[in-house]
Amino acid sequence: MPVKIGIDIGSSTTKIVAFEGEHMLPPMAVKADSQVASLYGAFGRYLYENNLELADVEGVYITGVGSKYVEKAVYDRPTYKVDEFVATGTGGYYLTDKKEVIVISMGTGSFFVKVTEKEMKHLGGVGLGGGTICGLSSIMLNTGDIHEIVPLSRKGDVAKIDLRIADLAKEKLPGLNLDVTASNFGKADAQSKPEDIAAGIVHMVIENICQAGILASMSTGIKEYILIGGLTKFFECRQIIEDFKSLWDVKISIPEYSDYATAIGSVIAPDSEKEEI
Repeated sequence: MPVKIGIDIGSSTTKIVAFEGEHMLPPMAVKADSQVASLYGAFGRYLYENNLELADVEGVYITGVGSKYVEKAVYDRPTYKVDEFVATGTGGYYLTDKKEVIVISMGTGSFFVKVTEKEMKHLGGVGLGGGTICGLSSIMLNTGDIHEIVPLSRKGDVAKIDLRIADLAKEKLPGLNLDVTASNFGKADAQSKPEDIAAGIVHMVIENICQAGILASMSTGIKEYILIGGLTKFFECRQIIEDFKSLWDVKISIPEYSDYATAIGSVIAPDSEKEEI
């Protein structure tokens, strides 16, 4: 049966999915220094591992920041470009059963998309994301390798880095619990341990992305949020979700395949949003 392949070409990771009719095949992620090399590497490896032939590919749908480097059809198969905001909103909506939702995309940087049955709207974004975590870690911890940062942060205690309301007041303030962050890195000093610094960096980035997304969408009246993108794999995401549920009276979830939402959206986006190369 013919398949449609969606490829999200990020700054450091390319994510690929395929649909056989309405059935999605297992997704895959490939890292590479070059976006074009990552694209072709992911495509070839995906075909091989799923026992697919080039002739089986009905169409290739690419999106993400790296898609601008692709100027011709992939292996001469019909190839289409899809706007990243459209792909993200479409993919996020596909992964939820809600009728209206705010999609918070957390990648190298982050942005927010409002999606309902009738409308899709980009609400803005912030320059915080995986790039921030790796950059700050390079400066403060002498490593920008996410595979080193993750286990290090899990050993840390963010309470030793962040200043909380409890550090400033004996009783909770109106609308603010004692464990709410008053100042990221407000307790940090020259003696702070690497693992605590790592936890502080990760927590600061994820917390502020979620908070920015909620603030950017308050006028919509929507209370349902989903998180997608690579940062959803950090265990801190689920901790912050629980804190924000009570702080903001919202519902936040992380769907299955959250880090593949944009690749999924590139395939299932409306045909009117697809530009053939």
